[in-house]
Amino acid sequence: MHSEEIEIRTGRSEAVVDLTEQVGDFLRPHAGQDGLLHAWVPHATAGLVVMETGAGSDHDLLAALRDLLPADDRWNHRHGSTGHGRDHVLPALLAPSMSVPVLGGRPAWGTWQSLCLVDTNGDNPTRRLRLSFLPG
Repeated sequence: MHSEEIEIRTGRSEAVVDLTEQVGDFLRPHAGQDGLLHAWVPHATAGLVVMETGAGSDHDLLAALRDLLPADDRWNHRHGSTGHGRDHVLPALLAPSMSVPVLGGRPAWGTWQSLCLVDTNGDNPTRRLRLSFLPG
């Protein structure tokens, strides 16, 4: 298994970060190989999704999360900025890990799909992402 941890800068506001470039860089040494790509975000306040980006879907996802998980003081988990408790609920809805088939050294995405990191926690502007390749 080949595994690397990389740093992702998400900034101080809600973000959907397209990881296509990072995944491509990680898989480059495995050109032509089949296997499984596993992605893991070792954080209690971030998640991963496979979705289309660039056509407004990323903004739509953040808007839906704001509706579902408002950043107010209703949450029992109260350290950090107002509404931070919602950030701790996020990984229950958007899993912190994802596995994707790799065929010929490339992720077997659908036409418009990308792996994205979703971060609603502005208190933590830098995230870690562990990518692992399991040859098959």
